[in-house]
Amino acid sequence: MLVLALALSGCTSAAGQEQAVTEPPATSAAPPSRSPEPVWPGPDNTGVPPGTKLRPSGSMVVTKSGTVIDGLEVTGAITVEADDVTIRNTRVRGTKGWWGVLQREGFTGLKVEDSEIFGNGRERTQFGILNQGKLITVSRVDIHTISNGILTQQGLVEDSYVHDPKYYAEDHTDMIMSTGPPAEGTELVIRHNTVVNTLKQTGAIALFQDFGVVKNVTVERNLLAGGGWALYAGAGVKGKSSNIKVIDNVFSRRVWPKGGHAGPVSYWDHDGKGNLWRGNTWEDGGTVSPG
Repeated sequence: MLVLALALSGCTSAAGQEQAVTEPPATSAAPPSRSPEPVWPGPDNTGVPPGTKLRPSGSMVVTKSGTVIDGLEVTGAITVEADDVTIRNTRVRGTKGWWGVLQREGFTGLKVEDSEIFGNGRERTQFGILNQGKLITVSRVDIHTISNGILTQQGLVEDSYVHDPKYYAEDHTDMIMSTGPPAEGTELVIRHNTVVNTLKQTGAIALFQDFGVVKNVTVERNLLAGGGWALYAGAGVKGKSSNIKVIDNVFSRRVWPKGGHAGPVSYWDHDGKGNLWRGNTWEDGGTVSPG
């Protein structure tokens, strides 16, 4: 069994609504020769560290480059209009609006780490983190009770727990998503996250071609579950995806028996230049193939 059984079974969103996740049957203890289960990101190792004292704040717009936001309890949103801003040890309680944290177009270098971002469960918070700018790094962040967890075309998302979305009418719901190619000279790396979409749509990780052909994305060592497909892998009508590397991910059946409601993966370009599918497995054993 995974260390993160709590994160994937019978979890409750911030809105207090029980998610439709089936508790897996109990199993006997593993023999001593078995390799230890991986420690996945979850409630115990993401978000604001225990004991951190937070100062209350309303929404803010950051316009000074190099600003560090540390130890705040924000009710509203943080909008970044500067370079190299750091948000750490901070909880963002989203209210009705488009984002909890936004890096606007024309800016780069935002870091969000050891923080929690979530909606109130009554009014839609569309995105936990929305990146319209260039580079972004998201580390050890707990994002939940939103329509979409993280939207970025480039940067690094690592060691984070993105889960338990809240559905509102006409939503397309994805936990980590990209909608086109990264900025020139950059790439998108999604590495060692727990990504759980408890709904029937759309994806846990979704690489879409809304604004161009997907390329230069690495999806590596993530735990994926739920959505219509747990992974949308970058293919689309605008052209052949390229340099998409999907490596050593674990797909879970704990939300839906097929991984996603329809299956584990869709929209994979087998013959895309540089595309690589390797070492992807089911949590309960067996290889996951892109079909």
